[in-house]
This record gives sequence, C-alpha cells and structure tokens, in this order.
Amino acid sequence: MAESNRLRCDLLVIGCGIAGAAAAIKAADAGLKVIVTTKEKEFLETNTRWAQGGIIGTGPDDTRDLLYADVMRAGVELNKPQAVEIFCEEGPRLVDAFLVKRLKVPFNRDEKGRILHTAEAAHSRRRIYFKEDRTGYAIHQACTKAMKAHKNIQLLNQHMAVDIITIPHHSRNPLAVYESTRAAGAYILQIKTGKIINIFAPNVILATGGMGYIYLHTTNPVGATGDGLAMAYRAGARCINMEYVQFHPTTLCHTGAPGFLITEAVRGEGAKLKNLRGDYFMSKYDRRKELAPRDIVARSIYEEISAHKEGYVLLDLSTIPKRIDVGKRFPGVAMKLKPLGIDITRDPIPVVPAAHYQCGGIQTDEYGRVEGIRNLFAAGEVACTGLHGANRLASTSLLEGLVWGHRAGTYVAETAGNARAVRTSDIPPWRAVRTREVLDPVLVHQDLLNIRTTMWNYVGIVRTRKRLERARSDLDYLSHRSEKFYRQIRLTRDLIELRNAIIVARVVAAGAHTNPVSRGCHYRVD
Repeated sequence: MAESNRLRCDLLVIGCGIAGAAAAIKAADAGLKVIVTTKEKEFLETNTRWAQGGIIGTGPDDTRDLLYADVMRAGVELNKPQAVEIFCEEGPRLVDAFLVKRLKVPFNRDEKGRILHTAEAAHSRRRIYFKEDRTGYAIHQACTKAMKAHKNIQLLNQHMAVDIITIPHHSRNPLAVYESTRAAGAYILQIKTGKIINIFAPNVILATGGMGYIYLHTTNPVGATGDGLAMAYRAGARCINMEYVQFHPTTLCHTGAPGFLITEAVRGEGAKLKNLRGDYFMSKYDRRKELAPRDIVARSIYEEISAHKEGYVLLDLSTIPKRIDVGKRFPGVAMKLKPLGIDITRDPIPVVPAAHYQCGGIQTDEYGRVEGIRNLFAAGEVACTGLHGANRLASTSLLEGLVWGHRAGTYVAETAGNARAVRTSDIPPWRAVRTREVLDPVLVHQDLLNIRTTMWNYVGIVRTRKRLERARSDLDYLSHRSEKFYRQIRLTRDLIELRNAIIVARVVAAGAHTNPVSRGCHYRVD
C-alpha cells in the first residue's frame, strides 16, 4: 500500500456483518489481501449483531425438501428456485462447518452437548440454532475475532464508503469509454479527519446491510440507511423487489423507550398475542395463529389496533409451557425490559409492528455478482439473490448472508488471477467542495425525519395508490433539496446517510407504486 490517501488491496469488503466477514475470511484464507471497512466506531455495530432469534441449521427430523417448501411458501413462490436450492443445499452444512467447527460459535446445547433447536413462524420443523436470544451477537463476535486474527485482513473502522469507483465513469483515460462498466474500488470518507481517500481493489463486495432506518418505526440500528443500495443504484445497478419490505410483528411499544425487537422465538416457544380487552385474536386471521408468516401477523396486529383504536397489542408469555424457564431462555429481552418495570415472567409485553428487513435489493447472480457491473458483488440484506421472494422466512437472513458471502469470497479467490487492477493515475482524488459553510444538523435531522415519517405513513404495512403517489411527490421534493445541500456542504457521515436514505426511499416507493398486486409483505388495499 502506498501513500495514505491511496490504499490498495485484492478485495475491498464494505461492511463487516456475517456476509462481509464470510467473504473476507474465505478470500483471505486463499492468500488475498483484504480490506474491510465500516462506518461505525465498533465492528460489532451491524444488523447481524441485532439478530436475536437464530440461524437455520440441521434439524433432527428435517430434510432439504421440507426446508425448500417452507422458504417457497413464505415467499409466496416469488422466490428464485435456483437461489432456494443453493440455500437449502449449502446453508445448513455451512453453519456446521464454518460457524460451529471453525469459529466455535457457542450455540445452546443440551446436557449431552447436542445443539438445541427452536421453532419459528412458518417453519414446519424445529431447525433453528440459537444462543439464548442473542444469536446474532454471538455469531458476530466470533466473526470479528476471526477477522482481527487473520494476517491477510485489514480492518478500518470509521471509514464510510461515499461512492464505488467505476470504470469508465471515474477514469481520466478517454479510451475507457469503450469498456463495459466495472468496479475498481471506492471513495472512502475517514470520519475522524473528514478526508476522503481512494481504496483501489480489482474486486469490491458490498455487505452493508439493510435500510430499515428510512422508516419511523424500525428494529434496525440508526446506521441502516441503505448505503450500499444507494451506491450501487448510482453506479447503474438494478435494484429489484424493493417494495417487499418486511415488518416485524413484535417490537416494544413503551413511552420513553426506543423500539426494541421481541424475537420471533418467543412466539415459537408458545407466547400468544392478545388485544387490550384480553382476547387472543390470531385465530381470526390465520389457522397457524402466532406462527403464521410475518406479513400476516404484522397485518393482523395492524387490523386489531385500527379496529379497536388501540395503540398496541400485548404479547403474552404466560402461555409458554412451564417447563421452559422464560428468564433463562430470553435473557436479552428480560434485561432490556426490566428497567421499564416489565417482568417477562409475569407481565405481557406491549408491542407494535416495525420495519425490519428488505427482501429485495441489488440484483445478483448465484455467486453474488452484481448484474451489469463487473467485479462488483453484493451479499446479505443489501442483495437480492431471489431467495426471499415476497416475504422472508424467519431465520433465513443470517444464513443467506453466510452462504452468499462465502460464495462471493470463493469466486473472488478462484478468479483473482483474471482480475484487472486499475491504473491509479487514471482515477482522480475526490473533488471536495470548497466552502466554509458548516453542516447544520437541524436541517439534516428534519429532512431525515420527513423521509422516515413519509415512508411509515404512506409506504408502510398497508398501502394505497393515493398514499404512494403522495409519498413519491414528497420524496421527489426532498430529493431535489437534499441533492443541492449535498453539493454545497463539506461531506460528513450524516450528509451522506441523508442522501442515501432519500435515494433508497424513492426506489422503494416507486416499486410499491408500480406493483398493483398484493403479495407477501407488499399489501395494497386498493
């Protein structure tokens, strides 16, 4: 690596969750020099960390065909069959080989040392590996430890990707116009210094997670602003199935407390939903009751809240069999709710649905390659492999990230000798705005709040043509204003996130407006 404002590597991975880690470790094992970046201060701040329920493993009475049928059924058969086949064939085996044997993730086990399994909604078998209710945290700890220990991986925190460097778009060479579009690295903001550097790499993997924070109510952390989606979209990638935003049925609704996801596994173990009048209502909406797919449960809660003009419903854990120690099975939930005066061993939890997962994303093939941009890959929630179709089956997200992160890393390693390195002299440094004007955080906060409110009210659980038209109009106005703002002010993380959020919000709203068919988690009452 040369001067500090120009770094080089064989593979640049943007994002450090399970997908990014799997790709980085696989490529690094093959001898490639890998740089992994995150905009966060800590490498544990990812969507992977907040996954509570678990990851699909090998169930005792499970089969590949049963899992295939469950994934297809949950996705309302909009799923891409090839992707589902890859997932079912490779996924559970990879969990055992990579997470259990290599990374030593401490999944819960019985007294004989056998991995325990739990159930989740729409699964026909108990096949979910878990670590209490902090599975994502346990997995991500193991992934981060492995990356830090690897001699071929360099980790850069507080380094935020601004844009993908693509040929011919960023090239000074006039003959580059004859080349097909390919990725050659990224412009990266060093958040501490405010300087933007070039990181050159013949292969780039986007593993930036989701975009749930563009909604007012969400289970996602504040950094989930769709950065990878927006960068790929600006580079010319196709983003598909963006209208299929999954809303998690059960997040905490408590005055003065932020939203907090209550894992699906609580219902998997037997918890039930009731309205404020004490009526268990799920049987009115689906024969599977609390274990119906998430879109059905979320809409059922929405209907109950609307019908009775109540602000929330209650998740009753008293219906969980007495043989299960609720406090020990769900210690993370118990610890989070205790300061609020909620004892989960005796008190019901007030819950509402919230934006949770993006089923669509950057269109990729079976190796995570982005359609239309050579040497660019995407894995995890940022990508659309076609696995989820119109609705995600519970506990598939971590496994999808693992499978396609591993596949992308494998492909990069096997084709590294064919990758063309860009001539760094052809790529200019970032052209910074020459201004003394400083960022006004109030303006940025208000614009982001407007985006999140618009998306929640008009592009939420239940959609109509008029709501979607209003959303597109309002978002277009915000887009023009924020783009002007972006080009006048020195770049900061907040400003980049605002720009990315508005781009992704417009793509989601456009997809929802264009698609008149209610399917899965895209539901139009008109």
